[in-house]
Amino acid sequence: MKKTSTITAKEFDAKFDRGEDISEYIDTSKIKRPGLNARRINVDFPEWIIQNLDSESKMIGVSRQSLIKLWIAERLQLERRAKA
Repeated sequence: MKKTSTITAKEFDAKFDRGEDISEYIDTSKIKRPGLNARRINVDFPEWIIQNLDSESKMIGVSRQSLIKLWIAERLQLERRAKA
């Protein structure tokens, strides 16, 4: 989105605090969410694990990759909570 005009940071904050639409002042082409860049890894699983992953992913209607990412994310959250 192209900026249509510019304002000071103080004006921007005031508009935001009042709940006004500030989208025209934001360049969304450069927005990034830190830590969410995808990196590829290779993991070798025994055939029986792959078969079970495929069966489970078909039952819930997601891809094998999505299921693996979901389960790993859930486990990491559990581990994080356990350490807190």
